[in-house]
Amino acid sequence: MGPWLCRVALFAACSPLAVAAQAHAGDTNNDADRRAATTEAAMTNEERVTLLNGILAMPLGDTKIPEGAPLGAGYIPGIERLGVPALTETDASLGVSYIGGLRGDGATALPSGMAMGSTWSPELMQKGGAQIAGEAHAKGFNVLLAGGINLVRDPRGGRAFEYLGEDPLHSGLLGGAAVAGIQSRSVISTIKHFVLNPTEIGRQFHNGIIDEGALRMSDLLAFEIAIEKGQPGSVMCAYNKVNGAQACGNDRMLNGILKGDWGYKGWVMSDWGSVRATDFALTGLDQQSGSQLDGAVFFGQPLLDAANRDKRYQRRIADMSRRILRSIYAVGVDRNPPRKAPIDAAAGAAVAQEIAEKGIVLLQNRGDILPLAATAKRILVVGGYADSGVLSGAGSSQTQGEGGPAVSLPTMKDGVFSALMAQNYHRSSPLDAIRARAPQAEVVFRDGRYPAEAAVAAKNADLVIVFGTQWMTEGLDVPDLSLPQGQDAVIAAVGKANPNTVVVLETGGPVAMPWKDDVGAIVEAWYPGARGGEAIAAVLFGDVNPSGRLPVTFPASVAQLPRPALPGAETVEPSFAGHGKPGQTLDIDYDVEGADVGYRWFARKDEKPLYPFGYGLSYTSFERSGLAVSGGASPTASFTIRNSGARGGADVGQVYLIETPKGKTRRLAAFARVELKPGEARTLDVPIDPRLLAEWGPKGWTIAPGTYRFALGASAEELIEETAVTLAGNTWGYRK
Repeated sequence: MGPWLCRVALFAACSPLAVAAQAHAGDTNNDADRRAATTEAAMTNEERVTLLNGILAMPLGDTKIPEGAPLGAGYIPGIERLGVPALTETDASLGVSYIGGLRGDGATALPSGMAMGSTWSPELMQKGGAQIAGEAHAKGFNVLLAGGINLVRDPRGGRAFEYLGEDPLHSGLLGGAAVAGIQSRSVISTIKHFVLNPTEIGRQFHNGIIDEGALRMSDLLAFEIAIEKGQPGSVMCAYNKVNGAQACGNDRMLNGILKGDWGYKGWVMSDWGSVRATDFALTGLDQQSGSQLDGAVFFGQPLLDAANRDKRYQRRIADMSRRILRSIYAVGVDRNPPRKAPIDAAAGAAVAQEIAEKGIVLLQNRGDILPLAATAKRILVVGGYADSGVLSGAGSSQTQGEGGPAVSLPTMKDGVFSALMAQNYHRSSPLDAIRARAPQAEVVFRDGRYPAEAAVAAKNADLVIVFGTQWMTEGLDVPDLSLPQGQDAVIAAVGKANPNTVVVLETGGPVAMPWKDDVGAIVEAWYPGARGGEAIAAVLFGDVNPSGRLPVTFPASVAQLPRPALPGAETVEPSFAGHGKPGQTLDIDYDVEGADVGYRWFARKDEKPLYPFGYGLSYTSFERSGLAVSGGASPTASFTIRNSGARGGADVGQVYLIETPKGKTRRLAAFARVELKPGEARTLDVPIDPRLLAEWGPKGWTIAPGTYRFALGASAEELIEETAVTLAGNTWGYRK
């Protein structure tokens, strides 16, 4: 990372903490390059190809798992005579994957990606990344398949809960910080899923259609920023097609942009079961993952045979293996190999709770019903399995602590993926946490199966806390934004029966709220992880001042989305694998919104959302003022935030580009989270990445000469103070 990138990437990996961690963990870039070249030159073709394919390291059919290899997502043999370690891989961004309890252990479950995105805190992301990587290291893994930063183009997307939000600057900075934290523990991190993977329906064959310029200014920019900041050892390509070519065999995306324009030096691994042919090696793929899920081990004997007869493949297997070796050396996997040891569960729980508390978003607080009064004599808690635990998202990212889930509801009878697809609840009961916080009150629970029963109980309570859940999973999208199984009707009935009703949402993403005007307060807790119950109670009773800000827009209805009808809902059979029928294709036109994802689409269409991107309330108040933006080659935004309330809290200063010489726009240009005591004020200087002021065209990035207007905001919709700056025109591309 050069000095210019250190300036433009807020809280970048070139911070003293990250630099020190990287220097301790592995080689410098030059040393890693040199060592990789030396080792690769000493390899035979058979040894090179050994590094280029791996198995899904789980009992699956006749798969033979090498002795001593930990059960997990993948295993790639090492080269013992050259001191090259085996690669042992585990999912995912939220912790060491539980894989249905096959290992007989547990790990810290961080809150969902959406919850982490709500913190708007790169420092906290780095801390969380280091925590889960330390646990992976102690369980025998040296590769963590983390770093999911696809933009949320559709809130119904089944993996939206794993991702960080809808804005490329926000997702790029937070995602890159998590990668830096992971790799500080000598564990290789990925960035995934490259690229344009916002939906799960027909995920093996759907084809995202988009203009490259729009893609460069949205999804690709998130990856570009995260790669610059975190320097991930690997990039995982996606299942879907991009402009007609499979993402894992997409020459334009992999060779042209990732490795060409961006100069990426790590390796590209496939997603599990996404390789179609040996010639994917020529179009940029470096490693076939989970090869038994593909039609053949394309990067095994067929690749070796091709290399022995064709110089193009010979050059490629040399480059492919060298890229893998470079990441091993740069991250320090060889110098600090994983050693199985007990994990510090208490330390992990503390990190998970801190992230949950700072990621919980207070959406509504009518009459200052929150924080809850300690004088309440009878509290009714309704629904959401709140007596047992908190919900988690499903799929490969599923993480559970020791003892497994408190509640597990099967969603399919059997099959290899049945454990991954279960609806599971972490062992952190909100009901128990509420009772511990209000020992003087009578706290009763109703499961919420019947609206009428819940309403009767609500009438007899001083206040009601009703939990609404929306389960989401890899492999399946949700059909709409409702709370399933009649929960909207339960909440409406309870709210009408008792105005002192607080709704706590445990959702994977945005939901509609037809009952919004019937309740006093609304708290978005997302999937809050290993200590979610305790975090929720701490916010409800005011031990913690809520400071989360939405990383996605909450639509008022699906009619406001670029594609109101879920693509493929009527033509594609939903399944975890998502293979579809032979030759089946589902074209999804992302040129509808192009680069205007989320809040930018709402601004373009002049639509009012239910809740805007960047929104969140607090138990204190803030004043934002003094916006100034400097011009020149390295523009900077300066603004002041003052805590004007009576208690300490955190705010997120947000600066939006609202007009360019080409007309009105809406784009997050800079942000910073700040903790303030009552009456305290702080002036913040935040660099603005020039790419956020530019458009992508045939010559690269172009900043048009003229006047640029900016606004200081409490959200993408609540813009408080404006300023303007004149910029000289500039065009730049990439060094080849």
